[in-house]
Amino acid sequence: MELRQVRYFVAVAEDLHFGRAAERLSIVQSAVSEQIRRLERELGTELFDRSPRHVRLTEAGQRFLPAARDLLAAERAALDSVAAWNPARGGRLRLGTSVGMGEHLDRVLAALAAHQPPPQVELVSGPTAARLEQVASGALDASFVRGVEEGPPGVRLIPVWQDQLVVALAATHPLASGRGPLDLSELRGLPLHLTDRRNNPPLVDLVVGACRDAGFEPLPGPPRGSLQDTLALIGAGVPGWTVVYASYAQQLANPRIAFREADLSLPGVLAVPARLPRERLRLLLDACGDRETRSLPAPDGSRSRDR
Repeated sequence: MELRQVRYFVAVAEDLHFGRAAERLSIVQSAVSEQIRRLERELGTELFDRSPRHVRLTEAGQRFLPAARDLLAAERAALDSVAAWNPARGGRLRLGTSVGMGEHLDRVLAALAAHQPPPQVELVSGPTAARLEQVASGALDASFVRGVEEGPPGVRLIPVWQDQLVVALAATHPLASGRGPLDLSELRGLPLHLTDRRNNPPLVDLVVGACRDAGFEPLPGPPRGSLQDTLALIGAGVPGWTVVYASYAQQLANPRIAFREADLSLPGVLAVPARLPRERLRLLLDACGDRETRSLPAPDGSRSRDR
């Protein structure tokens, strides 16, 4: 049994969707499926009930999930013990990430790597609510989230940037070749391919609210799978549009898809424990942006200046 197999299993168990799990693991879906099949062969039982309509944990999968989480927690504890013993390496920084951070994450990681001594960064993905709870419990040192205005007790939320969204259309659509920001009213009558609100309330509320402000009720598209699946369908000619974070769109080059600017954005937020040491908070905020344009939040979460 390999730890990556266990990690992939936990990701699919949390999302109950192979495509979404692959997205947040930043690997292809086929790799996730193959490693879980190998894990099932080694365990001698199926962990998931797979059907065209749903993915569910089998009874064996339900029994295995708590043990799998304990195994990953033990891995983190073992790594942390070495990092604590060797402070010259800069310590370990467990950082939660959101799908599609793109250049934002590149900038943060580059800044952390340039720090002396550089911390050992461990990136952790997962649903927003789960990552916020991990920050509250101390399982994560910090996490990036989007559009969140209130977190669990003991978690401080600090806006660090605005995450712009772009509209994704088929490259052959008449609106694909326009210049400047797209007027959302032009999308009236075109199905909107968007995740269920329970998966991402801030994003869905933003897009649906913007459509209503533009004078129309968005026409729901078919149930969506992963973002890659949605873009593949749109690129293949299935009528519809969706939204993608601009920082992520640069990594999704596809000649069948066109991205148009739109007046849509969500605040990128750094979630940290309320008692995070000041030096570590300073390190994170410096990595998020220019030190001279940012000041440390006061203990109550207020700030003298913000980006």
